[in-house]
Amino acid sequence: MTKTVTLREAWSGEANCTHCSLRASVLFAGLQQADFERIHDPIDQFTLKPGAYLYRTGDAGEHMFTVRSGTLKLVQYLPDGSQRIVRIARSTDVLGLEALLDEAYHHDAIALHATEVCRFPARLVRDLGQNNPDLHRELMTRWQRALTEADAWLTELSTGSARQRVARLLLRLVRDRETSQCQLFSREDMGAMLGVTTETASRTIAEFKRQGLLVETSPNHFLLDIPNLRRIAED
Repeated sequence: MTKTVTLREAWSGEANCTHCSLRASVLFAGLQQADFERIHDPIDQFTLKPGAYLYRTGDAGEHMFTVRSGTLKLVQYLPDGSQRIVRIARSTDVLGLEALLDEAYHHDAIALHATEVCRFPARLVRDLGQNNPDLHRELMTRWQRALTEADAWLTELSTGSARQRVARLLLRLVRDRETSQCQLFSREDMGAMLGVTTETASRTIAEFKRQGLLVETSPNHFLLDIPNLRRIAED
């Protein structure tokens, strides 16, 4: 279900609250009163079910998105039709930056879990960024963050043994969190993230569970043995 709010409400936290990722992400934190007086575009808030598409490769890039909660995968397809997950997006991440250049979307963005997002016109952000140095600087920071994350996926999750790759992925899922608990994806998705077969991803997770490196607290939710996973990742 889509809920429409104003950018002012999203920015101030009035639209569903103090935990709004638009507010926490400070993407619009540099806006001034004069900026709001020129804004008439609404912000759309909605929830995607697991497996639902936020956008598809080649779709016209008219909007940008911020993730309020949940997780999405960004997918590219190889010539043989197989898929490769090149990045995951989580709370406070901004998607659709290519829309700022009037480009079509470069990936399929698909919800891995129930995911709440906010959608706002790229044209609005582009216009504001031209006149607001703080917003422009934050957009550049977001762009660099996306590039850094893509580089990390290429170097950390596409090299080394299957055990190393799985350990590195698990550690990334709890990075910057106060808890070692994480929710895993399907083994097919894990294989597509790591460049290994579904069977290899499943076998490695089963091995980690037997060794106590993963403790299942509820279906597909695990507590991680971070010190020992880090030793495997850095081997």
